[in-house]
Amino acid sequence: MVQKIDAAALDLQEKVVVINRVSKTVKGGRIARFTAVVVVGDGNGKVGYGMGKAAEVPDAIRKGIEDAKKNMITVSLKGTTIPHEILGVFGAGKVLLKPAPEGTGIIAGGTVRKVLEIAGIKNIRAKCLRSNNPTNVVKATFEGLRALRTAEEVAKMRGMAPDALKR
Repeated sequence: MVQKIDAAALDLQEKVVVINRVSKTVKGGRIARFTAVVVVGDGNGKVGYGMGKAAEVPDAIRKGIEDAKKNMITVSLKGTTIPHEILGVFGAGKVLLKPAPEGTGIIAGGTVRKVLEIAGIKNIRAKCLRSNNPTNVVKATFEGLRALRTAEEVAKMRGMAPDALKR
C-alpha cells in the first residue's frame, strides 16, 4: 500500500531539529552520548525524519540523516498549503495543522516549522497542543502530514468521480 521513496533520486535538504546530550551511568562512571533528531526533504512534498545516537555530534547527525532517508513519506499538498485541517498525535505530543491562504507564511513553533519548511509547505498555521518534547512533536507532525488526503484521493478510495465530492 505505502510506496517506498528512493531517497538517492531526490535532491534532499537536511535540517537538524534538536541535539541532546544523554548519559548512561556504568560501573566506571558516566558515558556521555549525543542524540540528534534530523529532518530531510526535497521541498516538494517528500519529507522524512530520523534519530541518530553516537559518541560525537557529527556522527549522530550523519546517522540521523541515514535514518531519515529510510523513513520518508509523501505529503498531500493543495498548492502551497495542506488540503484540510488535521490533528497529529504521537505519545503526549499533539500538533494541530490548519491550511492558510496565500501570503500567510508558516505560523508555527520552531520544531514544527523545520518539518513544514523541509516538506515544501509555504502557507500554514500550526500549534503544539500538549507536549513540547521535540522528538514527540516531530513524530506527531509526521502523523498529521501522513494522514492528509486530497479530495481526488478520497474520491478514488471511494470509487467516485473526483468532482462528485464537491457540493
